[in-house]
Amino acid sequence: MKAFITVIGKDKIGIIHGVTAVLKNYQVNVLDITQTLLQEYFTMIMLVDLAAMTIDFKELKETLEAAGQDLDMSIRIQHEDIFHSMHTI
Repeated sequence: MKAFITVIGKDKIGIIHGVTAVLKNYQVNVLDITQTLLQEYFTMIMLVDLAAMTIDFKELKETLEAAGQDLDMSIRIQHEDIFHSMHTI
């Protein structure tokens, strides 16, 4: 099972660490990552593998959202199949 994680907010030090620390704690593997700065805004999309995850998906979603609040960022996770169905016409 795979998922997409999106991170958006004002750029600052420690964003990637804040997100990947959560993923490491629950054995979520990062498969691919892209990031960019749009003026002063940091944007990142990660494709992650949830196969070895040691937490329920809903709990992971809540934990990432809480990490986002701590970082003053928007962090969202979405199952890969939902992402694809939303972007397929």
